[in-house]
Amino acid sequence: MRKRNIIEQNWKFKDWMEAVVFDKDGNIKQSHYGEDLITSAGKAAIPALILKDVTSVSGYDFIAIGSGATAASTGDTALEAEADRAGGTGTRVTTTVTNDTAQLVYVFSSGNPGGLNGTSTGTQAIEESGLFSELTGGVLLCRQTFNALNIDWDGGDSLSITWKVQVT
Repeated sequence: MRKRNIIEQNWKFKDWMEAVVFDKDGNIKQSHYGEDLITSAGKAAIPALILKDVTSVSGYDFIAIGSGATAASTGDTALEAEADRAGGTGTRVTTTVTNDTAQLVYVFSSGNPGGLNGTSTGTQAIEESGLFSELTGGVLLCRQTFNALNIDWDGGDSLSITWKVQVT
């Protein structure tokens, strides 16, 4: 067997999430920004995205929100207490090298029929978000927990979630 020279690239994936609560007039009421973790299941699914012949995961296009406050762990496969999940708008953006970062954005609001699955009334505390491969079930790529963001759906509040995953 012939020995091959292997060049180690030391690729890494970095994720971060921003959550912003807006009032009905577009003013920022609360926000959270943080870096957390890519789950073990997410790390195992990423190589499938590189290969055309492996179709177990087709991409991560869904943002979920919930009320679970247990700290995120690499062993997580779901949110602790998911309230809603919706398909976001995905783009590639530049962090360090052109198009090195995947970005997914979704705005949850009482007036957005793609979101809230019956939770569009009253006030709700959101304490977690995750990035998923499917609208239901699927593989959890990233999860973030944070201090409660209190949203008054009846008062016209909205919650903008932006996930970014960078290849470094």
